[in-house]
Amino acid sequence: MKDLAYIFSRVEEKKRDYAQYDFSNQQDNALKTFFDLAQEFESLEELYLVCVAVPKTHFRLDTNLYMVDSKREVLVLVCTSKKGYRGSPDKLPPTGIELRNEAFVDNNSLFTPIFGKTVPKDVGTSTKKQELLGMLEVAPGGGLSESEIFYFQKFANRIGYAIYNRILKQRNVEHLKFIESLVADIEHNVIVPNMAFRLFLRRLEAKIQKNREIESVLQEKCAELVEDGRVDQDWHRQVMAELQEINRGLEDEYSNIERHNRNISLFVESLFRRSHFKEGRFVPQKRLCKFKEEIIDPQLERFMERFHSRGIAIDEHLGGVPYESLVAVVDVGLMSQVYANLFSNALKYTRTVYDGGGNPRTFIAFGQEILKDYFGPGQDGIKFNVFSTGPHIPPEERDRIFEEGYRGTEAAGVPGTGHGLSFVKRAVEMHDGVVNYEPTHLGNNFYFILPYNLR
Repeated sequence: MKDLAYIFSRVEEKKRDYAQYDFSNQQDNALKTFFDLAQEFESLEELYLVCVAVPKTHFRLDTNLYMVDSKREVLVLVCTSKKGYRGSPDKLPPTGIELRNEAFVDNNSLFTPIFGKTVPKDVGTSTKKQELLGMLEVAPGGGLSESEIFYFQKFANRIGYAIYNRILKQRNVEHLKFIESLVADIEHNVIVPNMAFRLFLRRLEAKIQKNREIESVLQEKCAELVEDGRVDQDWHRQVMAELQEINRGLEDEYSNIERHNRNISLFVESLFRRSHFKEGRFVPQKRLCKFKEEIIDPQLERFMERFHSRGIAIDEHLGGVPYESLVAVVDVGLMSQVYANLFSNALKYTRTVYDGGGNPRTFIAFGQEILKDYFGPGQDGIKFNVFSTGPHIPPEERDRIFEEGYRGTEAAGVPGTGHGLSFVKRAVEMHDGVVNYEPTHLGNNFYFILPYNLR
């Protein structure tokens, strides 16, 4: 982002430029007319008409607008001051007009290039690269003075700027329409079937419970048959052991599937809400919840096995507030994703360090503490900590770690996109909180502070 001093310098440059241009009132009025009408008419086709109508009306000169068909790399005539709009460039025949980067006169017509910034392929990206978008023909142009030719070059520049912005706007509209359609597809093909999947899980749970009841009945009946001597006792023990093992396995698999589905459902239904896409930002759905049971414990359970497999111990007492006493008003899905991202980072970057006694330590810790009057008199905050052992983040990188896409030197060779911490920052800020990092004894603490209120 440029600072105010730079903007002032550019304004001064433009002020000097226009003083040197010394355009006539008629020329100034034509530029103003074009600028106003380029804002008034919304479609690209209407903008093309404005491009040819302004010179015709103000200077009684016929004009033709040629655009580059990028696929064929040729100029096509898209609009004239005599016949109007002719059609989309990709559907028109090529002309014999030569593509040039400078103005030239041919057959009593002035041809001046129309430059504009390259239209980015991806919505949301920007570019400073200039490209030739087309040519403006002014006729008769053989008798125009140097100052008049210079004026039409500047006029063509305004056309290029307006066309670039109009194409970009159309791309954005098309992008938004696609997103709306995509959200509807996600709702129809992902969220609704996922709800049905939970119904199937409930039915499966009922069948497993029925199996347990059958197991109990068989245990009782087989015991009677053994007592009567009609069934061998060893056979009975073997059959019941196998049945019990099968039922335990079913219960374990059901538990794993149900837990996985619960987490996936939470993220899918909170991250793909229609309201997020409609408003172009995360829209939290806050409610009163128990932070430990509903947010932290489920995410810790997801990562527990991976922490243990890497030899990372877990300390749940970083802070001074018992989890059981803490309730808060938050969006459960979004805050769950916050912890998922922080635990994921801890899993990637936790390293072994040595304490004051020379003992190796590899662990993460998390907890919370009350900060009295943090958000003002009578407005306490809750600081949520996620700590991991390892070398401190270099001071020069600390101000950037929450930027979208930023990855520090420690991230070299570690899979990731640089998205996780920027998501954490956005999710916390939409809860009117703050997020930050601090180097501490033995490692790094990532924390966020939320207002402590129950409304």
